[in-house]
Amino acid sequence: MKTQSIMNLSSSAIALLVIAAGHKVMAWAPAPAVSITTRTTTQGSTSQLSISSGALPCRPIGIGHASPKTIVTNSDLESVVETNDEWIAQRTGISQRRVLTAGEKLRDLGISAAKNAIEMAGITAEEIDVVICATSSPEDMFGDATAIAAEIGCSTETMAFDLTAACSGFLFATVTAGQYLSTPNTKLKNALVLGADALSRVVDWDDRNACILFGDGAGAMVLTNQKDSDDDENDNIVPGILGYAAHSNGHGYADLNCVYNGTPRPVSTPVPITLESSGYDSMAMNGQNVYKFATREVPRVVSEALEEANMTPDDIDWLLLHQANIRIMQTVAKRLKIPEEKIITNLADYGNTSAGSIPIALSEAVRSGQVKKGDIIATAGFGAGLSWGSAIMRWG
Repeated sequence: MKTQSIMNLSSSAIALLVIAAGHKVMAWAPAPAVSITTRTTTQGSTSQLSISSGALPCRPIGIGHASPKTIVTNSDLESVVETNDEWIAQRTGISQRRVLTAGEKLRDLGISAAKNAIEMAGITAEEIDVVICATSSPEDMFGDATAIAAEIGCSTETMAFDLTAACSGFLFATVTAGQYLSTPNTKLKNALVLGADALSRVVDWDDRNACILFGDGAGAMVLTNQKDSDDDENDNIVPGILGYAAHSNGHGYADLNCVYNGTPRPVSTPVPITLESSGYDSMAMNGQNVYKFATREVPRVVSEALEEANMTPDDIDWLLLHQANIRIMQTVAKRLKIPEEKIITNLADYGNTSAGSIPIALSEAVRSGQVKKGDIIATAGFGAGLSWGSAIMRWG
């Protein structure tokens, strides 16, 4: 294994562990260098890329979500494919999912979720400096972030772009936004991170192993590097991203993908050529391999993020994983020795919403009062790429 520190995004320093309001929190010191690592498996054929770092001086202050109005229950699917409610619920933990129907747009869900998050944050859209939209199913192949930013009222000074990392997307986008807000001498103050996907559009609805899993939805979160008014005794911000770690392994991409499959298009140039018109196959997934990958790697990456945060599983209040399968969540919690009652899940009501799953679940947990200011949340995303990562967050 070879490790190299390649970028010092902020001055290197140590985060000091303090006790405040009955919670262990990390008092902010400038962020440490980002460490990038390459690994070779014992088989010698698979190279993995990883990235990790400690606390970043920014915190989540607003969260929102939106979902389609159309609900498809497990019982509804009995008339679509050979399945039944009991079979789906026992194997996945899903009871229903919400889907966009003809004429409805994913972008509209992103706009609604963003407005809700900004309202909770108590700022205006014009105060947002960065918008990152994590999605693998945008309305526009060139990206939805700029259109969302314009629609919610951001200024033309706002930087907006899409990030594609499938089910890991929201977590990767959150860390990316955190790095922008943590750059030394930055003028950026607030970032809006969205996770939005409509995988009902790429699922084969004749495949009972795939169509039962996925739903559509969007979630959004506001991050700020501005000091909390409640922290008057501290001249620096108490960070909300306490530590993170992320990995990728492209050798496993065949286990979960949605690949390009163009249609031949002859072009009558002087020497005739055949190009292709754009198109994609339906999503393909090896469920057994994905399950093994998730239950093996997610506990490891959560442990790595906790180590970066100088914490242990006992320090966290909540475990929030990508909402893919209840058995994965239970297995990860067991391997980390985290009680099941600390798992945040809304999988039963939404299914797997890809990049939307973590922010939708977090939004419901915050808005219901389940997650309170100062709570420590271990989050983890995992999926196509293959990619996976974890961030330890302090809410508020």
